[in-house]
Amino acid sequence: MTVRHHVSDELLMDYASGSLTEGWSIAVATHLALCPECRVRLFRMEAAAGVLMECAAVETSDVDTSWAQMQKRMAGAGQALASHKKSQEPLRAKTAVLPEPLRSYLGTDVDKLKWKPLGRGAYHIPIRTGDSETSVRLLRIPAGKPVPEHSHGGRELTLVLSGSFHDETGEFRRGDLEDADDTLEHQPVAGKDEDCICLAVTDAPLRFKSRLLRLIQPVLGI
Repeated sequence: MTVRHHVSDELLMDYASGSLTEGWSIAVATHLALCPECRVRLFRMEAAAGVLMECAAVETSDVDTSWAQMQKRMAGAGQALASHKKSQEPLRAKTAVLPEPLRSYLGTDVDKLKWKPLGRGAYHIPIRTGDSETSVRLLRIPAGKPVPEHSHGGRELTLVLSGSFHDETGEFRRGDLEDADDTLEHQPVAGKDEDCICLAVTDAPLRFKSRLLRLIQPVLGI
């Protein structure tokens, strides 16, 4: 598995600082469970923050030396973490469709979930959180089928957990994260080989082009 679409620096820094709300944090943490490259990026950000705090206490004349030391520490620590994660990844994480922490929110893996119909063969499972600012749900789109064309009233993070989808911005497979905002209008289509299962987090309702979907949208909760 090669992840090609990664979490942004902005989101990763907010996650590292603990300033993300629970919904966004679930998406970022689940992406990190599937992406060794972003785990290294996170480790480096945390290392940089730690060293910068240490540097704040030193005299100005020592700043250049401290910066050089920080770069050396970050490079070495990043390589060590990448090697460690690759060798220590639990076997279950390689076989389960839902990695932690997402699996704990749902209580099981996908083979035992009770899906709710959305229509046109699509299903979803709303995920309860203590976050009132975001809506979090698991989606299952039938193989080869499109999601109704829509834009966004805010931000949407879509993380592929199984299968794939493609839209106007590219193709997304397991571990890939699409970060959409109100400038994107698209119609994701699931890959032909298998159903696409993904985690979706939004902070505003979708804007469907279909008038019928807009009418029933409050019932569907999307």
